[in-house]
Amino acid sequence: MSDELAHNVRRYRRAKGLSQEQLAQRSGLSVGPVRRIEQGDDNVRMETLHCIARGLGVQTSDLMAAGPPEPVRHDDPNSQNLRELRIALTPVLSLGPAGAPAGEEPDLRRLRRMTYDNSVLYFNDTYQSVAADLPTLIRAANDAVAYYDSGDQRANALVERSRALNLAGRYLTQIRQFDLAHAAARGAIEDAKAAGNNLVAASAVGGMCWLLVRTERFDEAEDIAVATMDIVEPKIMGAAPDEYATWGGLAMEAAAAAARNNRPKEAEALRKAAGTAAKAVGRTHRNLLRHWSMFGPVTAAMKELEDFMIAGDARTVVRKSKEEPTLQAKHWEQLGGPSTNDGNRYRLDLARAHVRTGDATLAMEELSHLDETAPEWFRHQASAAITFEEITKKRRTLTTDMREVGTHLGVFA
Repeated sequence: MSDELAHNVRRYRRAKGLSQEQLAQRSGLSVGPVRRIEQGDDNVRMETLHCIARGLGVQTSDLMAAGPPEPVRHDDPNSQNLRELRIALTPVLSLGPAGAPAGEEPDLRRLRRMTYDNSVLYFNDTYQSVAADLPTLIRAANDAVAYYDSGDQRANALVERSRALNLAGRYLTQIRQFDLAHAAARGAIEDAKAAGNNLVAASAVGGMCWLLVRTERFDEAEDIAVATMDIVEPKIMGAAPDEYATWGGLAMEAAAAAARNNRPKEAEALRKAAGTAAKAVGRTHRNLLRHWSMFGPVTAAMKELEDFMIAGDARTVVRKSKEEPTLQAKHWEQLGGPSTNDGNRYRLDLARAHVRTGDATLAMEELSHLDETAPEWFRHQASAAITFEEITKKRRTLTTDMREVGTHLGVFA
């Protein structure tokens, strides 16, 4: 990406009549990162690109361009760790006839329960257990779809496989196995569409949007989220909580993509839509197999703070975390709290905001808490490592606890 990125930044900068120093000032950066990018530096953080895009008044995606892939210099342990799941998700094809399904009639109720149980494990950050169960779950779902060739039973089997694939896609996205995650997410959408179940399909689209955001495909993520919102938009009165939560969840995914793509007005409108859905739900609504989260006023408020963090407004994040009533734990008995995942993400945003407003101690307290309470989730968060590195730049000496956190994040060898 380096040559194309350097060309694009230089081209947009010159079109605006800016020097490198002026662009850096408008972007809230020192001139060093701008110079390094225009010199073809490969090591560029997405956060830096967001800042430069804002300084240039363009979308982040306008700066992105694909270059030749880097060679793989070391064996990836996940090629073996995920071997069985890869086989289950990407079965081979041949020109010969497919074998007829054998064995007893599938138990779809048991299949759904297995997906639900693993979803609970996923949201509790028990990734090792999920990884162990997913190959068996996907094979059972494949067998169920193969067994039924028509009617309601086939539609039900497709729905159950969609849910299982949605889980697999979200897990693989979390551990940054993006290509395999895309295969699972795409299959989840296709199965739910074939079954004629729009809400299950919308849930799968939400998973795809998250994957697209994490792979910097912001335009596509926003587009498919908004298009799906139009299809599943609930009635003004009388809609079920699942409908509001699914629609509101898509609004949050679209807003996340728009914010990262330097489209603040669109992000703000989508956040308002999510807030409207949250008010309609009233209290945190939980349905893991429907929309894969706990959605309500608390979740919507936490996600809104992400936009301020992306925009580089750390002071507003800190201020709102103290002043916004919805974000105070004492109100969660009435409103319902966030999911573990959303709560962890919020605390990680707070850590980043604290270090950038000069309070490295509070930032480290947040990281230490996450390392202790959600270690499997924590070690997969690239922004946690970035935040930790920023903390260490402000500290001359590191405590034993800090070194343990850094080791867990892979910052220390």
